[in-house]
Amino acid sequence: MKTIIAILVFFMCSICLAGNTNNNQNSGFTSYTTNTKISEVINDPVFGEYGKLIFPVNNWYYSGNTLGNLSLTWYSNIRPDKTVEIANYFKSHVLAGEKIFYDIYSDDEKKIDPAKKNTGLFFFKGKKGAEFAICNAGGGFAFVGAMHDSFPHALELSKKGYNAFALIYRPGAQTACEDLARAIAFISENSEKLEVNTKNYSLWGGSAGARMAAWLGSYGTKSFGEKAYPKPSAVIMQYTGLSEVFGNEPPTYNCVGTSDGIANYRTMQRRIERIKANGTDAEIEIFKGLSHGFGLGTGSVAEGWLDNAVKFWERNSR
Repeated sequence: MKTIIAILVFFMCSICLAGNTNNNQNSGFTSYTTNTKISEVINDPVFGEYGKLIFPVNNWYYSGNTLGNLSLTWYSNIRPDKTVEIANYFKSHVLAGEKIFYDIYSDDEKKIDPAKKNTGLFFFKGKKGAEFAICNAGGGFAFVGAMHDSFPHALELSKKGYNAFALIYRPGAQTACEDLARAIAFISENSEKLEVNTKNYSLWGGSAGARMAAWLGSYGTKSFGEKAYPKPSAVIMQYTGLSEVFGNEPPTYNCVGTSDGIANYRTMQRRIERIKANGTDAEIEIFKGLSHGFGLGTGSVAEGWLDNAVKFWERNSR
């Protein structure tokens, strides 16, 4: 009898220990929810100093204190489920030992210009050796609305197998373009470490971020302080009223809503027509009734535009 009791006690203890082990393994990750405070994400120790860059550093451009009620100036169609998904993506990948953030400036450069401390690349890793995209959020060159205007795009591109980066840049048209040029240089010089293909990269952007993508596509990296790197295979632009055409634009895709009070769809349409007239592939999708800053357009008439943009990029990959 004593032997039987001992065996039973040993068996019960083994089950308890196994349960405790599983709890310990899972205790490192507590999922964020729509009720999680934005400040909790920013200050979560797993992110270190770059946690402050997940949301606009200029915090007067956003309101709401939780992931579920986040609101960004000039933006519509913000989806709490996507905000939560992205925050959990970041945390889970960091806890898995993966690097999700890269500085693009050295410590010495940051000392000379402290504003460069608020820059960097969030990396949404796709397939090893796949092409990369850099997504640039808008914000009127006053703030970076990444949580709605670049993180979601980069995440969806990574799900398709592409390596996607979301750039956090300094406010101001000139400095923003300098940061994008540096980002292109950084990725190009560290392509082996990052495991990305630099041959057919693309630049994406919404609103002010779309202007950045277009300007780097036309002017090139050398115009913004870096050495000359190849131009992108495609520029993907959302809702910006840029009108200038120089004749050297890369293949360009646009999308915009007819009710956009900031970027007139007719202006974008005329620019696409002029690019096409120069013999360059260009395409525009115009969505009836949509306002500015619809992002991925999930649940709207624009849903699926990103798939069309990817097909455009693939069509123009050399």
